[in-house]
Amino acid sequence: MTEPTSASSLALDLTLKDAKLEAALATASARAVKENWADRAIGRRDPSVWSDQDVVQRAIATRLGWLEAPFHFADETSQLKAFAAAVHDEGFTTAVLGGMGGSSLAPALLAQVFGVGQDGTPVRVLDSTDPAAVAATLDDLNPTATLFIVSTKSGTTAESLSFQAYEWARTADALSDAHVGRQTTPGDFMAAITDPDKSLHAIPHHDELRETFINPPDVGGRYSALTYVGLVPGALLGIDLDELLEKARAMVIASGVADPTANPGLALGLAMGVFAANGRDKLTFVIDRELAAFGPWVEQLIAESTGKETLASVAGRTRDAAAKPERVGVVPVDGEPLGAVSAYGNDRVFVRITLKGSAGPDASIGTNVDARLAELAAAGHPIIRIAVDSKIELGAEFVRWEIATALASIVLGIDPFDQPNVEEAKTNTRAVLAAIESGESAGSEDASVVSVADEKALTAALKAHLGNLVPNGYASIQAYVAQTPARDAALSAIRTLLRDATHRATTVGYGPRFLHSTGQLHKGGTPTGWFLQLVSEHPDDRDIPGKGYTFGQLIDAQAIGDARTIESHSLPIIRISLGRDADAGLAAVGRALAAALKEA
Repeated sequence: MTEPTSASSLALDLTLKDAKLEAALATASARAVKENWADRAIGRRDPSVWSDQDVVQRAIATRLGWLEAPFHFADETSQLKAFAAAVHDEGFTTAVLGGMGGSSLAPALLAQVFGVGQDGTPVRVLDSTDPAAVAATLDDLNPTATLFIVSTKSGTTAESLSFQAYEWARTADALSDAHVGRQTTPGDFMAAITDPDKSLHAIPHHDELRETFINPPDVGGRYSALTYVGLVPGALLGIDLDELLEKARAMVIASGVADPTANPGLALGLAMGVFAANGRDKLTFVIDRELAAFGPWVEQLIAESTGKETLASVAGRTRDAAAKPERVGVVPVDGEPLGAVSAYGNDRVFVRITLKGSAGPDASIGTNVDARLAELAAAGHPIIRIAVDSKIELGAEFVRWEIATALASIVLGIDPFDQPNVEEAKTNTRAVLAAIESGESAGSEDASVVSVADEKALTAALKAHLGNLVPNGYASIQAYVAQTPARDAALSAIRTLLRDATHRATTVGYGPRFLHSTGQLHKGGTPTGWFLQLVSEHPDDRDIPGKGYTFGQLIDAQAIGDARTIESHSLPIIRISLGRDADAGLAAVGRALAAALKEA
């Protein structure tokens, strides 16, 4: 066993007591210096650092704009402040951003972490097609005092456009009822964040909106936090964008240094990549409560960037041309309560993110967190500690983790900027929706659904499904229900039960949000996932204007489409219907799972 590596030696506080991992990290660090990863990737934006293939390099070259974003958008903050001031002065009481994945998680993070500043406008995020979530987000708002922002990089994101259609019709009705002058249209209460040209033109009413914010097209969604995606809602909230971007620029510059001992982005990326390549691919986050919303954002960044097949030709390596690609990835584990040392396998890395002055993580994560982490470190689990001095430092953390994820992908031999499996579930969803619109069966019967109404049968089904767990795998709970604090607690109890009994890492995602983040990892990453899909009925459904289906039918189709896709990859999934009362259904799932684990 070796002594913990000091913070100064890797530009982050890393406790590592595994000689094999330490040697692998040293080898990768030497390679990074020899091949000049930092300057080539960060300084020169050179795509050849990831691959020798021309086609891959050309694709990557169109996805490196996020490195320039903290510098480019420094010139846009005055415009953003003026926009936010006008919204406030015109009497808007709330802004609602409708988006998915990278388009919604950064705004949600900023709203939850920073709250509303003086003269700011509260921002809500709508990223669920569950009709109950749509109702909870919008029903208590006055449409003519609400700014709706449709956020979609492609201009065609089905969820974003469904939210827009619903809000457009809702605002039109309110304007009609209020007999506002003809010169006022729903577009006066709506803005868009998108890419130029065909993306903008694909958004309905794009030429009627009060404002359109056009992002640089060379920034992928999950790397877009410091573009208009995050900065427009940030301006509305009253966040100091100048300082946020200043912190980000400093991190870009610091991460261009060749030496890993002085490079925070490279140091973290090397650790992530080396640990995952050596079996410790479950990156488990323990975050102080004030920064807890950082977890879902970094989860989607890592999962969508790393869960995929290795490249046929990897820069700086010799590879057998006949060798088949491997499916690799880093599995981010967010929000899982800390357990005893005995609850874990040997596939974990723990990341402790602290905020100066914080009381620590939420109580749901556990008490005596740092004492427990010390026990885990003593048992051989690597521990990465990152101290954040203030909330505005999140500008730097966005960049640190983006750079780390991109550079970890060099170690793993993958392209961090594509998402080859995301479209599969969308295609299957479209097929289900087409069947609904034509009056045919939605096809839910092709993926067996077990009801909570018969707990004995549910217990038997779960017991059988538990037999599909693989060594060092992970259990993914997919909840296609509206998120509430009560459901967060119920799902946390279910995942803890699973983790403690099976020693597998557990993840929880609300559908369809996770389809735009961890969905790529589920299908394209290491084939070790075990899936528990939870669906419910929709007593209070909502029509989607202009479509032949409702929000309830849309989310059901997304669940079916995802289940079909997972099955097509020969991965184990069980679908459970929670019935009309999702909360009672979750309680039944907990009881049945406990019984199944006892019998297994």
